[in-house]
Amino acid sequence: MYALKNKVQLIGHLGNQPDVRTTESGKKWARFSVATNEVYRSAKGDKVTETQWHNLVAWGKVAEVAEKYLHKGTEVAIEGKLINRSYTDKEGNKKYITEVQVNEVLMLGARSADKS
Repeated sequence: MYALKNKVQLIGHLGNQPDVRTTESGKKWARFSVATNEVYRSAKGDKVTETQWHNLVAWGKVAEVAEKYLHKGTEVAIEGKLINRSYTDKEGNKKYITEVQVNEVLMLGARSADKS
């Protein structure tokens, strides 16, 4: 049960190309977003689609996979954990962000031609 304390699973579509960078020590990391959709009926019976955007970060081998295979619109299943952090912006304001640190990524849907 210990492994379930901070676990996130998402299925959605990439909202952008992964932004892949390399640290000074040579380790790759990637930042990208995934949109998940929830569909339900309103009280009036109308179909409503609610979209949530999730910020993701991947390190090492997972970042390399993201760089090579993930493209805007790709449907993926993501497993990871929630990370909360803060930073100071250019104006000196403290900002807080929650993101998913990706441990595993699985590409879903039809296989398309290599877009690299």
